[in-house]
Amino acid sequence: MATTEFIAAIELGSSKITGVAGRKNSDGSMQVLAYAQEDSSTFIRKGVIFNLDKTAQSLTSIINRLEGELKNSIAKVYVGIGGQSLRTVRNVVSRDLEEEAIISEELVSAIGDENIAIPVVDMDILDVAPQEYKVGNNLQANPVGLVGSHIEGRFLNIVARASVRKNLEHCFQQAKIDIADQLITPLVTANAVLTESERRSGCALIDFGADTTTISVYKNNILRFLTVLPLGGNSITRDITTLQMEEEEAERLKKAYGDTLYEEDPEQEKEATCKLEDDNRIIKVADLNNIIEARAEEIVANVWNQIQLSGYEDKLLAGLILTGGAANLKNLDETLRKRSKIEKIRMAKLPRNTVHAPSNILRKDGSQNALFGLLFEGNQNCCLTETAPQVAPAPPVAKPNPEVHTPDIFENDHDLKEQERLARIKKEEEARKAKLAAEEAERIRKQEKEDRKRKKEAEPSWFKLRVKKTIEEMTNIFSEDDNDKMS
Repeated sequence: MATTEFIAAIELGSSKITGVAGRKNSDGSMQVLAYAQEDSSTFIRKGVIFNLDKTAQSLTSIINRLEGELKNSIAKVYVGIGGQSLRTVRNVVSRDLEEEAIISEELVSAIGDENIAIPVVDMDILDVAPQEYKVGNNLQANPVGLVGSHIEGRFLNIVARASVRKNLEHCFQQAKIDIADQLITPLVTANAVLTESERRSGCALIDFGADTTTISVYKNNILRFLTVLPLGGNSITRDITTLQMEEEEAERLKKAYGDTLYEEDPEQEKEATCKLEDDNRIIKVADLNNIIEARAEEIVANVWNQIQLSGYEDKLLAGLILTGGAANLKNLDETLRKRSKIEKIRMAKLPRNTVHAPSNILRKDGSQNALFGLLFEGNQNCCLTETAPQVAPAPPVAKPNPEVHTPDIFENDHDLKEQERLARIKKEEEARKAKLAAEEAERIRKQEKEDRKRKKEAEPSWFKLRVKKTIEEMTNIFSEDDNDKMS
């Protein structure tokens, strides 16, 4: 049976493009109805599309597979925007008032519009996260109604390179897929995994992806900082390939034996080794993890440096929250704890709201949090053909019996009677004016017609003019001949 009500979303990641369709349940959970995935490592790097044709082909394949499972057509999808260039830029807009006055909603809106109008070189403002408004010496989330002579609006603009949105829209147009909404991936991920308490107390969400690592800092329920580092799980994988192996083999070894804090067991007589599937070579686990540890420490150092740049490193009472597929590397959280000196660290492997899906689809490793975040954020039915609601047949209307007097329940309502009378008079007056206007228009039309007729009759026709001209010419000729004879 075809599914006629669902939400569809697509996440474009550096390692894979994933599409999903689901239905929200009354308890807030999500039922996954269709799921499809395509490898994107050859046309998306650092979260940015660089081969538009291949991306469009992959999107078409994703949609076709989803529609096959749904047995219905998809009209539109929700899509996430991310990538290496995504970051936040602080901005302040001030207004001095001539005298103390009440801050109006119009003034606050004008300040917000001025913030949006400020150009950012080679960047698009994707969204704005209002911080606080400073009226006098006080910071307020909502300044409307306060009295002051100076107001200062503080904003956090979320920006990305102009080509990011342009390329994304071009690919979807080429694939003939409509976009329901473009959502900022780190924001929907935060909505999916962070609790209100964590946002309020202060926390840093760190999403370790394949090619990028995204850091989002929250405090007092407000986004304070966001940036994307061009480092991720693939950075470690590519380092392992220096041991002379393919990336697929390096990825397998990283997942199977990787440990950012590896130590040899002193009671073990022989060094631990692992075997390559390609050529049966044997390499030491210690050598493998020396490479992993070095790169992991570099990534963690950069992450902590960005958190320090945010200015909130000492205000994160709720600690650090890790997510993303690359965050599953063994002891990565301990490496981060050693660097940051923050003890409170948790791994968000699933969204806060329950997701109902088959075990072969639902991965409990944090790699799908952004995808399900997009799905939970959607609020429009993405089905192309919606079934018309069944309308119950109207009850039969009883014919009035002229012999039976039906009492008028409003006959004593004088106000209603007066309203009806005024409405009737107004309607009659409008009809009268319309009739007069029509009659006047007809009179003017007839008058113009008669004027044109009289004018036409008064003017000599073409034939009369031509005959008159010919007679005059002949008269002149005869006159000239007579003159010649007389001479």
